[in-house]
Amino acid sequence: MTWRPCPRADLDPLALPLDSRQGYLLSRLDGSLDLPSLAAMLNVDEGYTRRMVLELVRLGAVEPEGGSRESASQAGPELPAQALPTETPPPEENLAAEGAVAEDASPDPAADSPEDQASLYSATHRQLFEQQLHAQPVDSRMAMARLAQDPQLSAWCYDPTAEVIRALLENPRMGLLQARLVATHHRTSAGLEALCARPAFTSDAGVRRALLQNPLLPQAIYRRLWSPKRLQEQYLVAISREAPEQVRSMARDLLRMSFTQRQGEERAELILQTEGRCLATLVGLTIDGHTTSILCRRTYTSTLLIQNIARWSAAPPQLIAHLQRQDTVKRNPMLRQLLARHPNAS
Repeated sequence: MTWRPCPRADLDPLALPLDSRQGYLLSRLDGSLDLPSLAAMLNVDEGYTRRMVLELVRLGAVEPEGGSRESASQAGPELPAQALPTETPPPEENLAAEGAVAEDASPDPAADSPEDQASLYSATHRQLFEQQLHAQPVDSRMAMARLAQDPQLSAWCYDPTAEVIRALLENPRMGLLQARLVATHHRTSAGLEALCARPAFTSDAGVRRALLQNPLLPQAIYRRLWSPKRLQEQYLVAISREAPEQVRSMARDLLRMSFTQRQGEERAELILQTEGRCLATLVGLTIDGHTTSILCRRTYTSTLLIQNIARWSAAPPQLIAHLQRQDTVKRNPMLRQLLARHPNAS
């Protein structure tokens, strides 16, 4: 008979030293799936699935095959937890805010990034917090968060109170996986401020991307982290489809403020690299003589760039006159007419 692994009836998962992968696999065992079905669901090799289940048997989390623990020794040497392949959860459990989970089931641990792991185990950790941890008083939750190990360590990232998040940050085991979960799901300014006070976390691209997808990202945090960025990077946030409208609005405000403070080379670079698309965000702003001279030294062949500059009311007369002399404009009656109607056209 095919083995259908089933959790022990008297199981208390919190009392077992399970890592994140073991916790995720255990949450999928209900006695109805055999090993080939589990391997197909997790998108991993059946041999690795069997070794993972046997490790759960050894830990006392799963009923042994045939009711005897001797079967656990028949699979040969055990693989360390770090050598197990990455399991891919059902699509509905993926975190769109943190990018797609890698499909590669290679046992190479280097294939797992903290971001992929955060996506993989998010649903399991949220369920653990809501069903077993959330009912505790705040003081108890703080004390437990300071000492927690996975899977509880990641489950505490879903706590809605800033005090617990601060306590979690005091836990020496907290890493990028947990930082990305907090950046994605936490909703208080105080908790996000505590997270962003750690340069090791805010320097991580996954944490920054998660913050941008958080609709309650405080403006003070956004300005502190993105003010030093180049105009091009600020513009990409302002038009990002992944960021909520509140964050895009902050990005537009910062972009306008930064545009007035940057050097002419960077202003011209933004206009040219975006083919003038950024000018719709910069309505009402002007450019100085240095930026104008840089733009007037170029030859223009992009119809889109010329159109966007022609529609920008702040385009200086020198730039409009320079565009009118371009061969692309001379051959295009529509562009000639558009530039001729500009308020700064001579």
